[in-house]
Amino acid sequence: MDVFGRWGWVFGAALVAGITGSAARAADADARLRAAARAEQPAVIATLHDLVSIESGSTDRAGLDRIAGYLAQRLRRLGAQVDRMPITLGGADMVRGVFRGKGRLRALLIAHMDTVYDHGILASEPYHRDGDVLYGPGIADDKGGVAVILHALALLRARGWNDFDRITVLFNPDEEVGSTGSGETVARLGAESDVVLSYEPSPSRAVAGDEGVLLSAAGTAEVTMSVQGRAAHAGAAPEQGRNALLELAYQLVQTRDVAAGVKGAQLNWTTASAGAARNQIPQTAEAGGDVRTTEPGAADQLRAALQARVRAGHLVPDTAVTVTLQPLRPMYEAGPRGRALADMARGIYAELDGRRLLMHPATNGGTDAGFAGRSGHAAVLEGLGLAGWGYHAKREYIEIDSIPPRLYLTARMLIELGRRAEAPAS
Repeated sequence: MDVFGRWGWVFGAALVAGITGSAARAADADARLRAAARAEQPAVIATLHDLVSIESGSTDRAGLDRIAGYLAQRLRRLGAQVDRMPITLGGADMVRGVFRGKGRLRALLIAHMDTVYDHGILASEPYHRDGDVLYGPGIADDKGGVAVILHALALLRARGWNDFDRITVLFNPDEEVGSTGSGETVARLGAESDVVLSYEPSPSRAVAGDEGVLLSAAGTAEVTMSVQGRAAHAGAAPEQGRNALLELAYQLVQTRDVAAGVKGAQLNWTTASAGAARNQIPQTAEAGGDVRTTEPGAADQLRAALQARVRAGHLVPDTAVTVTLQPLRPMYEAGPRGRALADMARGIYAELDGRRLLMHPATNGGTDAGFAGRSGHAAVLEGLGLAGWGYHAKREYIEIDSIPPRLYLTARMLIELGRRAEAPAS
């Protein structure tokens, strides 16, 4: 079996030819699906209200447990076998739903339950509607994606579609903090699938002009700089101390631009701490930084460059400085098969009154699509959630008129992929 496995032929020339050839055969069914997607919009809005009303920040265990229970119930109502899967580092569970059919397609649909917002955010940022826009914390990133999965599957269930072997849905609770407890599960389920569809939001039409899908995303890593100095009384004998805070500040300035010399690397120092008492020279200090990589090997090169810069000199004698870099999330690259999925999506969008679909080439944001595609087995496409903006900020929103086309896109892609899996290999 070649590197693409039993699905290699699906994402070759047959894919492009098949989209055109199947359009006429599926015209009546597509018209019904378009109508069903439009009719589903009020139900999606109701689901978004439910989801946003449950605060589920990454550290809000009670909120995450509550939203996990809600989603488990919704998946069961759709006919899935549901289980709650613990994450490896403890905390809230993942929710997995598995649907069984009578075909050959094995697909994984992923989105995340957690948001970046602190508990109590709804008091200052309530869910509300203003014309064709819905506002609420996490409504785009990623509760809109969760809603698309639930309601696209509802459309397929209503039409009795079962042209698949296994459809797996995974909602994880820690994406916004790096998926450190769920990433390996995402990677394993991705390796067991032929296709992975990931539901991070698409930039709004107000921002980008058209809805889109994403073809690549940065890998992420965490860098830590630690300084060991010597404590002393800050008033009576400061000269006997070795101020770790001053050394840390010096090294942060020295390393602030080190990533500029590493192709495909970005570094921003974002956190710092030192000392425990006002009247004591701090013995230890530590800073943390956010790293993004868009080239293989960039993280290792950045680590070496940081360590070399630190070794070049100190401000405070007799202090020790160490730098560590911990990879978090792999890079996502759609590759030829993911791009074939994007071409399929573009063809499907063209059925919607000529609506265009953009191919966003890259983002420095991280995505679980990197874990899902790590094995190289599955074709992976990202950015299938609702169109919106304001992620991680005030007045986060989705555009209501993106709901029917995004439902239609997911449902049509799964129908087409299921049909294609049944065709004989050429």
